[in-house]
Amino acid sequence: MSRKIIANLFISLDGVVEAPDQWHFPYFNDEMGAAVGTGLDTTEVLLFGRRTYDSFAGAWPEREAAGGEDAGFAKQLGDMRKIVFSRSRLDLRWRNSEQAQGDVAEVAAVLKDEPGGDISLSGSVSVVRQLLAAGLLDELRLLVHPIAVRKGMRLFDEGEPSIPLKLLRSETFTTGVLNLVYGPDTAPPTGGYEEAVATLGE
Repeated sequence: MSRKIIANLFISLDGVVEAPDQWHFPYFNDEMGAAVGTGLDTTEVLLFGRRTYDSFAGAWPEREAAGGEDAGFAKQLGDMRKIVFSRSRLDLRWRNSEQAQGDVAEVAAVLKDEPGGDISLSGSVSVVRQLLAAGLLDELRLLVHPIAVRKGMRLFDEGEPSIPLKLLRSETFTTGVLNLVYGPDTAPPTGGYEEAVATLGE
């Protein structure tokens, strides 16, 4: 059985995934912390785009060294293998980090066939999009926040082919955040306007 590739994203009600640090924290609670932690418990490899990696690498090593209440989580991240996608040559100083040798689809396909735990992403929207387009993403985990941010990059680009997904699990937090887990839909619904009208008339 091949490993799973799992993407984890904070997303607003209007689909924004950019700069969650500006709107996410008021909704963070123990329920969300447990959901995020559970996702990492089965993870052995983290995939990053360069900007998300820079954000993580600029924060978590210092938090681990500081020994605060999130030092254990920071150590967990530091101990994992981390693969970063970038067109530019990178100087990666966070331990267990390496630059991807190949494009997203090539590297992900090889990783899926290797033995071991799951492969996860947090953020890194450009990488998530490429995995979805290549049919390599096994789970898309969205923490949908009840706020319309109304500016910033959205998860899905306009003008690209549609991607059918099916809901695997759902949960509602006390904050109103929805924890939604989607997977590929290999047999999406069919039909058109006539079938819908016929159903309404029944």
